[in-house]
Amino acid sequence: MLKLLISRFFQGLLTLFVLVTLTFFLVRAMPGSPYTSEKAVPAHILEQMNAYTGLDKPLPVQYARYLKNLIIHQDLGIMIKKDGVKVSEIIRDSFPVSLTLGLASMAIALMVGIPAGVIAAVKKNTPVDFACLSFAMLGICLPSFVIGPLLAVFVGLKFQAINVAGWSSPTDWILPAVTLGMINAAYLARLSRGGMLDVLSQDYIRTAKAKGVPGYKIIIRHALRGGLIPAVAFVGPAFAGMISGSFVIETIFQVPGMGQHFVNAATDREFFLIQGLVLFYGFLIVGANLLADLAQIALNPRLR
Repeated sequence: MLKLLISRFFQGLLTLFVLVTLTFFLVRAMPGSPYTSEKAVPAHILEQMNAYTGLDKPLPVQYARYLKNLIIHQDLGIMIKKDGVKVSEIIRDSFPVSLTLGLASMAIALMVGIPAGVIAAVKKNTPVDFACLSFAMLGICLPSFVIGPLLAVFVGLKFQAINVAGWSSPTDWILPAVTLGMINAAYLARLSRGGMLDVLSQDYIRTAKAKGVPGYKIIIRHALRGGLIPAVAFVGPAFAGMISGSFVIETIFQVPGMGQHFVNAATDREFFLIQGLVLFYGFLIVGANLLADLAQIALNPRLR
């Protein structure tokens, strides 16, 4: 088990290194520059700004400088168009909002998706199963920019205590968390149903039934551990995606999270902000996958 964890750790470091390298060169291959705007910048000022940010150096020198600042000083760079605001400050200010939204969304997804999938598997080919599958299909097919406005219209306008936009009180979390959580709940329901059906067809489950073990004990003690493995594998990267923020949901409900910065950085050609956000998102993905591997090892004795 320790060997597996060490292997996953170094694989994660290699993934982050490749991600940083690709992002660095891809953003500099974008047309234009951070100083491209409708208002022309005088040549001497442009030279000073390039010298200050290091963008006047050759790409290999820029790359070495960026890695040095990243590894030694943990410096993600600065915002070029915002008077030198640090990228780490942008992430620091927006990450708590995205984390709160991600935790609330994941709680909803787990509380709805997994029970729906387990019930559908236990009630296979019954109206309950078809209802759960229909719910999952709707959640997968309907995008967030459809579910979000529908909830805002039919829920937010009818219940005055629930705010449609903003992020000033816990009631503001409800609609964006439900929108993001129900989409992931649909995937969890299908994965849980498939995993449970596979486990319920195993010989040891039939043996337990033949011995007269009550159905609920079979589900809780014997089937859940193996049946939820596919769902656990999905939860890791899905949770990282929730934390990183959804630009569509944040735009609909005016949530000041990380998602908005992804698009704004690409539009404004903020090289360092793009690199910092991608690196931070990659770190979340690697960490979430590592936790998902640990959970699968705990659930599946064969992996140990």
